[in-house]
Amino acid sequence: MRKLSKVSIYLCVIFICLLCLIPFLVLIILSLNSPQRVFYEGNMFIPDFYLKNFAEGWVKSNIGSAMINSAFITALALIIIVLLCSMAAYTIARFKYRFNTLIFAVFISCMMIPGIINTVPLYTLMIKLHAVNTLWGMALVCAALAIPQSTFVFHGFIKSLPRELEESAIIDGCSWFSSFWRIVFPLLKPAASAIIILNGFGIWNNYSQAVFFLQDSKKHNVPQALSVYFQQFAGAKWNLMAATAVIAIVPVILAFLLFQKNLIRGLTEGALKG
Repeated sequence: MRKLSKVSIYLCVIFICLLCLIPFLVLIILSLNSPQRVFYEGNMFIPDFYLKNFAEGWVKSNIGSAMINSAFITALALIIIVLLCSMAAYTIARFKYRFNTLIFAVFISCMMIPGIINTVPLYTLMIKLHAVNTLWGMALVCAALAIPQSTFVFHGFIKSLPRELEESAIIDGCSWFSSFWRIVFPLLKPAASAIIILNGFGIWNNYSQAVFFLQDSKKHNVPQALSVYFQQFAGAKWNLMAATAVIAIVPVILAFLLFQKNLIRGLTEGALKG
């Protein structure tokens, strides 16, 4: 019975993996088909390996400029998130101030509010800051929406670290601020990796806020560029649209492969005492 249950579990896992991979497989096959090829004609699982789709899609979609914009927005937002949230989580986890519990409860409550609800007040604030149609303004918006969840993850991870690490550094003459940057912050690599993956993908693929804050075509991010490009062809050239989508996915896959080793560790260790 145990062997049968293990086999059934493995079959379920394989089935779920196949369900997740089939859309990407179809996308890759479409991106490699020639312009004359109709997807449902012939053997749909054997592409034509027409590589010119990628070159043509790169030129016509302006996806290269959009990827640079998305990379800048994502990098700046993640730097802000990691620095601010790690310091906020450390203060809440290590110091028993009067309103620490209330502040942490506010962070948790903000996690339950959909980001789209904050778009109107954020847009009003961005107008006053002259940050609409700027990449740094979009990065601030993305960072603000990700701060509650990131602080929660950092808080749980810091609570799992022994307090004696900082206390020994303070005995040796370090301040709390110095002990955080020298002792604690280097140990937050797994949590930071988890936060970078969880928030990085969302920022890279952000469309709902980008429509409001990046109206200039020169400042479009990847989802906006793909949307405009897809509207031009309206389903007439699936091969070019699929090739452009594959190009846009590559940086996300590379980022995941770079940080995935620390993803599970950052989430599980943070959940032990969070």
